[in-house]
Amino acid sequence: MAEHTDKTDPVAAARGLLPELAARASEMDAARRLPADLARTMAEAGVFQLVTPKRFGGLEASPRVFVETVETLSTANASAGWCCMIANTSALNAAYMAPEEAEAVFDDPHVITGGVFAPMGRATVEEGGYRVTGRWQWGSGSANCAWLGGGCTVWENGEMRRLPSGAPDTLMAIFPAAEATLLDTWHVMGLKGTGSGDIEVKDIFVPEGRCVRLTGGNPRETGALYKFPAFGFLSLGVCAVALGNARGSLDTFAALATAKKNQGSAKTLAERQTVQTAFAQAEASWRAARALLFAEIDRVWEIAQTADDIPMEARADLRLACTHVTRMGADICRTLYELGGGVALFETSPLQRQFRDAQAATQHIVTAPATWELTGRILFGLPTDGAMV
Repeated sequence: MAEHTDKTDPVAAARGLLPELAARASEMDAARRLPADLARTMAEAGVFQLVTPKRFGGLEASPRVFVETVETLSTANASAGWCCMIANTSALNAAYMAPEEAEAVFDDPHVITGGVFAPMGRATVEEGGYRVTGRWQWGSGSANCAWLGGGCTVWENGEMRRLPSGAPDTLMAIFPAAEATLLDTWHVMGLKGTGSGDIEVKDIFVPEGRCVRLTGGNPRETGALYKFPAFGFLSLGVCAVALGNARGSLDTFAALATAKKNQGSAKTLAERQTVQTAFAQAEASWRAARALLFAEIDRVWEIAQTADDIPMEARADLRLACTHVTRMGADICRTLYELGGGVALFETSPLQRQFRDAQAATQHIVTAPATWELTGRILFGLPTDGAMV
């Protein structure tokens, strides 16, 4: 069985990576992926093993530690933080897989996993497992993964299998990356360095033990971490990237403002009253959003440690905080980009990358504008399907 070899504080380990992550941000954008050597360095630092169960060599860290680690990485490089987030949220599958399958997948303590939950594949029932074909968008970090996963609808006797509610029966099939084709479709505005191209498999067999159901399924692991809502956890990862990226933008602008003078002015940006006001408001917004997020994380984590089920209202409040943080981060980065003036337009300025990355994070389905509607329904006490909360 794998044994974790890095017992250091993962947040401290993340801080140690920051100089290299910042220095290589432009390289990552140009390559449109996380370089293999950098992925290996991050794996060896332990930041991809945060939520893997302890018995498979992981840290099984708390949600707070997960968020703080991703946030820290993202202050220097949001794409690297995003790849960390995807590797860890994908590793949650270990808690749902048959133990012998999970042990095989996570036998390498530096293994990197990835995948896409959206059920864009088709899994046809066969003896002992499923025959899987599919193509999935948004396969972040896939080029560095040894194992990948893809969401599928389940088919049997030529018909889609459905749950008692009438919704399609879905699962996530986990397969060796070598069985997949990675398609170079990642030509985008923001989070360029995540390598989030398409994943495709054709007619592969996946055993039952490597197929997981994150909605309606029960984890085999009993730790409190695996009672935490799966989609809430993914939302935490997205907003952690947004939170760290916004912090990086605040720090970038502070350094710029104390040195830059507009043409014809003897004052630095930091000495201008309008800039002082806007920067103070941005800082206050960041601190308030972060405080809300961690208050909800701690609240839901306490419930997970003491109860079998987490009420929908608590899960909804967590999602509300995640969406707020992500969208507030985008507002902060836009404000600072505008305050930076013409210099922020150049690719040499981190402000423009932080602005682009912030906008990209708002497009993820778990923090997109539709999540306001979902949480709003629950706040009003209206009947709501809580499967995705």
